[in-house]
Amino acid sequence: MKIILASKSPRRKELMDMLNLKYEVIVSDAEETLENGLTIEEQAKRLSYIKAKTVFDETTGDRIVIGSDTMVIKNGKIYGKPKNEEDAFKILKELNGTKHQVITGLAILVEKNGEYEEYIDYEITEIHFKNMTDEEIKNWIATGEAMDKAGAYAVQGEFAVFIEKINGNYWAVVGLPIHKVYDILKKCQKGQSLKSIDILNN
Repeated sequence: MKIILASKSPRRKELMDMLNLKYEVIVSDAEETLENGLTIEEQAKRLSYIKAKTVFDETTGDRIVIGSDTMVIKNGKIYGKPKNEEDAFKILKELNGTKHQVITGLAILVEKNGEYEEYIDYEITEIHFKNMTDEEIKNWIATGEAMDKAGAYAVQGEFAVFIEKINGNYWAVVGLPIHKVYDILKKCQKGQSLKSIDILNN
């Protein structure tokens, strides 16, 4: 049974590589817009689901499609990827020296022997930032690493020096709650060895 990651994120690909399984990447073209009236948790699950469902509907056969979405939240405000460097600076100034949450949604859609199942979940992690000077924020933005990340930062890499504490799952903040992915893949196999699904086409 083939495994498909519905994401162009290099961080999610690196996390999937940790499973040591064969998989392919098909980037979802789903429109990532928020829907009025949903909670933060529902937003994260919905965005993950539509990413996975778009790719699921474009493919056939026995398959497992994995979609995920990450958002940064502070006092109910959602911070996505910055629109430009000015927006990145504004976001980081608002998060500077505070604690906030990162929510990562997860949707895994499975078709096996004509039967369909879906697993939709999320993970919330609390992040504590140290105080950064304006110069430090500008230097980080100048690396170019801020622009493709929710909240304009990453817990891994150069920005790690500004992370004081993490309460929750580190890997979910990076981009994928890989422990949950592993558990769901095991469940999909119903007790069989996880290695039995590492063939892309069978």
